[in-house]
Amino acid sequence: MKYKRILLKLSGESLMGDKQYGIDNDRVKQYAEDIKAVHDKGLEIAIVIGGGNIFRGLSAEKSGMDRAQADYMGMLATVINSMALQDALEKVGIKTRLLTAIKMEQICEPFIRRRAVRHLEKGRVVIFGAGTGNPYFTTDSAAALRAIEIKADVVLKGTRVDGIYTADPEKDPLATKYGEISFREVYDKGLNVMDMTAFTLCEENQVPIIVFDMNKHGNFMKIANGEPIGTLVK
Repeated sequence: MKYKRILLKLSGESLMGDKQYGIDNDRVKQYAEDIKAVHDKGLEIAIVIGGGNIFRGLSAEKSGMDRAQADYMGMLATVINSMALQDALEKVGIKTRLLTAIKMEQICEPFIRRRAVRHLEKGRVVIFGAGTGNPYFTTDSAAALRAIEIKADVVLKGTRVDGIYTADPEKDPLATKYGEISFREVYDKGLNVMDMTAFTLCEENQVPIIVFDMNKHGNFMKIANGEPIGTLVK
């Protein structure tokens, strides 16, 4: 396998499947099976999930809600998604630990970096919930931060598209995909990969990012094997 320790970033919207809202159990089950296949090869896997399928802080702010309040609500949405994925992973026989940046002792452990690393070393899949625990930071930023803290080899961003394109492929049929691109080129071309805070964290700490289609069964394993799936930012 190409990597030893990876951080997988999933959007909340990806858990919706074909639904308009909430969690599609079939999609979560598919993710759990794909993660199990890679985990069984001996990789250490940490996961960060967004909460956009349940609540989006930025959207709530636009409708008049206080931004900090809205962001905290969004953090709770990520915990709900994390619990759903934890349940699916345990049903396929993987030991997991859910660590959150906001204390919720009855359902999860508080995030402690050394404890998270120890769980990974023991072969458990670690899910990080509640973002960074601070408003005004996205779950992309949380993913970048946690990847750096646990010394992950790479950030894998699972999306609905199979990489980074010259334009939005859902809107522009002439958009072409990059196989590999540098952090500087992403800046210069104004491409939307992650929010700027997350992107800068990865660049400054030399953590590569791979954007790929997580919804296609088997893609996660191909990336773990080092196959050129998606777009590599390095």
